[in-house]
Amino acid sequence: MAKKYTKLRTRGHRVVLSRSAGGDAGITIFLVIFGLFMFIPMYYAIVQSLKPMDELFNYPPRFYVVKPTLQNFSDMFKAMSNSWVPFSRYIFNTLVYSVGGTFGNLVCGSLAAYAIAKLKFPGRKILAQLVQMALMFHPTVATVVNYMTMSRLGIVDTPWAIIIPAWGATLGMFLMQTFMNSSIADTVLESARLDGSSEFRTYWTIAMPMVKPASLTLIVYTFKDLWAMGASTYIMSEQYKTFNYAIQQIVSGGVARAGVGMAASVVMMIVPIAVFIFSQSRVVETMSTSGMKD
Repeated sequence: MAKKYTKLRTRGHRVVLSRSAGGDAGITIFLVIFGLFMFIPMYYAIVQSLKPMDELFNYPPRFYVVKPTLQNFSDMFKAMSNSWVPFSRYIFNTLVYSVGGTFGNLVCGSLAAYAIAKLKFPGRKILAQLVQMALMFHPTVATVVNYMTMSRLGIVDTPWAIIIPAWGATLGMFLMQTFMNSSIADTVLESARLDGSSEFRTYWTIAMPMVKPASLTLIVYTFKDLWAMGASTYIMSEQYKTFNYAIQQIVSGGVARAGVGMAASVVMMIVPIAVFIFSQSRVVETMSTSGMKD
């Protein structure tokens, strides 16, 4: 009796899921509609930033510009030039906080996650539960305790007051631990150890490449939060304030600066969107090749 073979669907010499063409079209239409709804706030912010003052307060609001202008951006840069501290200093501070905090969170979080997920030691499960419990508390709850700790360490009103807490953020540890548990087979690590690989080398050359999607996701989330950070309880000196804080001071002048505020919002969202666009393609590319099973 002859066997029946199912013909696999291919696209670009790659096998795709066995959905019908109608199913693919339906999913595509749904994703396009959903993507348009997500794009509307960004589109509206861009449109508002290009409107002159007489169009900003039209009712009902319009999603188009009759007389586009760059005057709002010009006014924003003029206000920046009149700030107490050179505006480049605010941008430099934000870049240092964002890059330094993101890198430290990735390294510290992945190291701790690797130890909890793949090393056997007493108290490992308790530590994992404590990490999950820490996610339940809002950072504001620990503000007083954190301030006392930083005061004892002597890092209040220094850049370290922003960078060091970012290194210990529990979201990074939890995300990396969950992905390592599901994506890295213990037999792969055991094979590396039998071949004479040190524990750190096993972590760096084997574990980290296999959890690249989680790493890139963590980078996007951490960088976004640090870039958008405004005034901080632990920073008092003007020369250590962030770009978002300076923008908030500029747009706090009332209704007359509504257009400047929208221009500032557009400037603020450019960098996180660029980071996301750069990273999401790597996430999609590596998701299909990083998972391994016994």
